[in-house]
Amino acid sequence: METAMRERFWERYTLEELTPQEWEALCDGCGQCCLLKLHDEDTQELAVLNVACRLLDIHSCQCSDYENRFKTVPDCTQLTPALVKEFTWLPQSCGYRRVAEGRKLAGWHPLLSNDAERVHRKGISVRSFAVSQDEVPEQQLESHIIAVLPM
Repeated sequence: METAMRERFWERYTLEELTPQEWEALCDGCGQCCLLKLHDEDTQELAVLNVACRLLDIHSCQCSDYENRFKTVPDCTQLTPALVKEFTWLPQSCGYRRVAEGRKLAGWHPLLSNDAERVHRKGISVRSFAVSQDEVPEQQLESHIIAVLPM
């Protein structure tokens, strides 16, 4: 049985205090966390690619097998309240990151706009540029780097 989400929970509770339903609702649906990343051990930099996990439905920016993602993609990273601050690669626009940093959600966030398509129209999501990892041979991954971040 699903319980109702608490009113404006993202402003009133910490990430650790959210119910599972509230935690999931905090996702803005951008798909950026599903982009592949390459970590350079020497420079401690993280390269973000325009290549998305094979499970990401690029049009909807939703996982096509969310319930089984860890079985299908063993290196899928589960975002938890404890890890939000460690994952410095999360975009500044990320709902989880914004709440963890004490910032307000962006006006386009589905919890505020009641419009899940707005993240795509605003160009925040990966819909307009990501390609599936099934389309990119492993030896060509480095040619898909779109950002390099310090770790």
